[in-house]
Formats: sequence, C-alpha cells, structure tokens
Amino acid sequence: MRALSCPTQSYDWGSTHAIPGFQRQDADGSRVAEVWIGTHPLGTARVVQPSGDEQPLTEVAGELDFMLKVLAAERPLSIQVHPDAARAAAGFAAEEDAGIPLDSPARVFKDPHPKPEMVYALSTFDTLVGLRRTSEIMRVLQALEHPLADQLMSSLTVHSGFNGIIRLIEGLLAEPPAPDTVGEVVTACDKALDAGRDVRRAFETAVEIAEHCPGDVGVIISLLLNRLTLQPGEAAYLATGIIHAHLKGLCLEVMVSSDNVLRAGLTTKHIDAQGLVQCLEEGTSRAARVEPRVFNYSTDVFAPCDDFALSVTQSSPADPAGVVLPASGTRLLVCTGGEVALVNRRDEVLRLHRGDVAFADESDGELRVGGTGEIAQAFVPGTDERGQLFDLL
Repeated sequence: MRALSCPTQSYDWGSTHAIPGFQRQDADGSRVAEVWIGTHPLGTARVVQPSGDEQPLTEVAGELDFMLKVLAAERPLSIQVHPDAARAAAGFAAEEDAGIPLDSPARVFKDPHPKPEMVYALSTFDTLVGLRRTSEIMRVLQALEHPLADQLMSSLTVHSGFNGIIRLIEGLLAEPPAPDTVGEVVTACDKALDAGRDVRRAFETAVEIAEHCPGDVGVIISLLLNRLTLQPGEAAYLATGIIHAHLKGLCLEVMVSSDNVLRAGLTTKHIDAQGLVQCLEEGTSRAARVEPRVFNYSTDVFAPCDDFALSVTQSSPADPAGVVLPASGTRLLVCTGGEVALVNRRDEVLRLHRGDVAFADESDGELRVGGTGEIAQAFVPGTDERGQLFDLL
C-alpha cells in the first residue's frame, strides 16, 4: 500500500471551497475543479515514500487502464459527449498525424481511449444525462410560446424520435441563436416557472444555466436533456456516446483513463459540433442510475461495465477485526469520510483521513479497513482473490 499525492485541475467551473474542505485544507479563493488519481499523462499521481520523497505512480504501477477523480462543480460544466473506442483511436491518430500539440486549445483527442465514466455523489449532485423523449420535449417547447420554440417543434413534428432530436442539436450548433433570442427563451422559462408549468425541471435548469452562461446555445440545448439529481451515496453511469453536463455538487468519478471530450456549449473551450453529433448515441437518465450490490453488509459495489467498478465501505468500532474490501488486484482508494486504517495481507497498516488517497496492488492481497469512516475503492471487476468474481453486469 502506498500513500499518493495527486494533482489538481483548476477549471473555471470548479469550486473555491469543496475540494479544499474535502482535503482538510484552507481555501485560498482559487477554483479547484478536480483531483486526478491515476497515471494519465496530463495528471499523474505520485507515490509518497516514508522518507517523504515522491515518485510518479507509473514507476510503481505502470500505466493504469482506469482512473479516479474527485470533482467539484460550482457552476455548469460544458455539454459534452465522450467517444467510443473506435472514434477515440481514429480521432487521436488523425490529430497526431496533423501535428496538433496535446496542449493546443483546438485539440480534441488527448489519447486513443474511450471514456465511459461513473459518478458517485458525495453531496447532492445535479447533472443532465441523455435526451428527453420527443413527447416530453414537445411539452417543454409548447409551454414557452416563443418563435424559436415553435420552430423546434415544427422540426420535431416532421422528424421525431432520436434522429429528429439530433437534427435539432446539429442545427442549433451550426447556426446558434442570437444571445438576445436565448435571453427571450430564458424569460419565457421564468414566466413558465412563475405559472407553475415546469416540465421535469427543464425551465428551472435553463434559468440556472443562463445565470452562468447568458446567451449561450447550451441553454437551449439543456431543454432537450434529462435532469438527474443524485443524493449522497447514489451513482450514475455515463456510457460513451451519451450527451451530458454536470451542473453542481461534489462527486467521485471513476472512468477509463482518458481525457477525450467533445463539447456542445456552456464552455469557452473548443467546440467540435460535427464530431459531437457523430458520437451521440441514444440514452436517457432513466437508464443512468447504477444500483449497488451489497458486499459483506458494510460495502456497496457499483459495477456498470467491464472496465471499472467502485466499492464504498463503511467501517466502525462495531467491526473490531475490520471490514474486508472486495478485490485484490490494482486498486485506487480515497477516504471519503472520518479516519480509517487499511491493513494488507502482511498486516502492514496505512492510516487515512478524509481526502487522503492510496494505491494498492496484487502484492497487498485482500485489504481490511478499520476505524470510523468511509473509504471508496476503484478497481476492475473480477479480481477477488478468493475466486468470488463480481458478476455485476
């Protein structure tokens, strides 16, 4: 087991207090958006030796196929989609051949990997996931009584269903409405809210987003998306090809080790409208929630795919011998509350407080956790050393 020191990312949507508070540090007023826990070349964790010296995690673990993040949003992230394996590989190769630097603002594909991901809420966490059904979108637009809404309804009347909604998004990105027009739609959303006519929080969402991104086409696109609210301890899976936008809150994200993002609004970063539309696949928030499987009574295991899983374990003095964690291979761990002690097969002990991060590998074997707190563990399903494979799909 090794303690880790992890890099942070400071994006304009980040929180000034959530991650510093999570890590038991004083806030300095800067926006901290993410903590990266893994070996991605754009943000590699470092192993902290007992002497205090540090070395890149890659020198100890090699390149990991998955990564873990702590994410804190104080304002909406960009509306985005992540590519599947084939599109990621092709896009990365094309940009490499074109000589676009990895740190270029115009760079879309930072690596050749897909980026499915799962969010696990540490606070109440709001996000937009997937497209509303055609009938629901028509209800949203009809209530606005605005020429742009009428135009979008006419298009959906001729071209309904998933393909029709994609045509709307493609058209909005190709010819974004004027900022004044977006403002008029927001005013209509305000009036609908006052009249008690909100449709599954569509108007509330548009008004909230417009406060941060006035005049942005993403405000209009948000009306087409499902709003999903996760309470602490709940999780949602965002497969490749699913359009989404996190709105606010603190969460863990576990994902394939990738930073490939195609954006469609609510951002000052590069927008690849054509690439995003090509990546879109059908999906709704109703299919996004991940139900956990209980392991050893004290642990919830969320495993939405073959690529990664997340276990969350509660420990207390009620378990004086410690609670056994699932999995025994490569693991990334973060203490999400209280103070815990990890014990490996050699009876070595690593103590973690809220916000502390660790790495374990096959040599550590089965881990036990004691103390009073909570620990989250990212791993690949099917690595329980007692042969109890996690068939959770």
